[in-house]
Amino acid sequence: MPLQISDRVRALGQQAQRELAEQFDRIDEIAAFNTEKVLAAFQKHKVAESFFQGTTGYGYDDLGREALGEIYADIFSTEDAMVRINFVNGTHAIASALYGVLRPGDVMVSAIGAPYDTLQGVIGITGDGNGSLKEFGIAYRQVDLTPENTPDLPGIVQAVQEPNVKAVLIQRSRGYATRASLSVETIGTICQAIRQANPHVWILVDNCYGEFVETIEPTQVGADLIMGSLIKNPGGGLAPMGGYVAGRRELVESTAMRMTVPGIGRECGASLGNNRALYQGLFLAPHTVAQATKTAVFAAKVMELLGYCTDPTSQEIRHDIIQMIHLEKPEAVEKFCKGIQAGAPVDSYVTPVPWDMPGYDCPVIMAAGAFIQGASIELSADAPMRPPYTVYMQGGLTFESGKLGILLAADELLREARR
Repeated sequence: MPLQISDRVRALGQQAQRELAEQFDRIDEIAAFNTEKVLAAFQKHKVAESFFQGTTGYGYDDLGREALGEIYADIFSTEDAMVRINFVNGTHAIASALYGVLRPGDVMVSAIGAPYDTLQGVIGITGDGNGSLKEFGIAYRQVDLTPENTPDLPGIVQAVQEPNVKAVLIQRSRGYATRASLSVETIGTICQAIRQANPHVWILVDNCYGEFVETIEPTQVGADLIMGSLIKNPGGGLAPMGGYVAGRRELVESTAMRMTVPGIGRECGASLGNNRALYQGLFLAPHTVAQATKTAVFAAKVMELLGYCTDPTSQEIRHDIIQMIHLEKPEAVEKFCKGIQAGAPVDSYVTPVPWDMPGYDCPVIMAAGAFIQGASIELSADAPMRPPYTVYMQGGLTFESGKLGILLAADELLREARR
């Protein structure tokens, strides 16, 4: 039995897809380039069946785990990388890097305004400060965006010249901000300006949602370390958990000492039989990211045809997989999320409602019927329930299924309008 999608919305979807042929071709070219890069890294490191065997306990001599780090280092053009299921999410990987790099008395600068909500408790901006960087005597500075919502290069240059600045954090995706996501080229420009102003500072990039969307990564344009989640882009929809860091060897080592303990670092950490999924997910990642990117572009086009404002628009080149849709009313946000949930392969019968999610300063609604809990590479939509009532949509393991989710969301909005 087909899904309950009106003829009007199906026709709208057909129109949108016809008008997106050029954008889809560009996305496919990027996927082909990145697929070749990943395949070359697999072959260089002679990936074998034996790499997929899991370890238990301490996890010593896990050949597959160590080789996967080397493959990530090659793909991201870095000295070193560490890929671990021990990271519970992207925030954990980023926080481990910050705690690993920074020491009491150091200053950390956020170059692109406030970081993502869940990092604010890590820094000590929000929450009771228990265990935060602030509690450990690490100071925080923030360079806000310009009135045009773009990076403030002069402000960044001035901030990094302050004595004791040790690290600068750049967030590639927009998070719940309204600014544009950063292109790798823009990140390179920021890195160059920072390096000229203070050659001794470490540049760390939160790379979540951006991997494989372009043909280059931030570590190829000046970033010292990038961090991300395996249940987003690089896990390809198969990784069941985990995160990664990649960059300068000394920074990867410092992160490892924080992830576990000094003296142990990366030597321990059993893979528990997950290596196969991590390898296969990485191999599929360029293609899967392309599917998610097409889904985002399609969503923008459909919603534009319905009269909503989108950011980025359906015609803009993408730098991450996130799509903003300005719905303006809380009821519209709930309807859109209901439609996305109805298009999920898992828990499609559930109606998402706003709730007080840990790490956020207001109720958040999340639609995510995913095979992997919280996997943002799978079709999902979420929004903080506060003005301007903008929904953030991402993911789509296949464009075909992602498209259906978008059409169901559009139909839900139109059904409400007809009442």
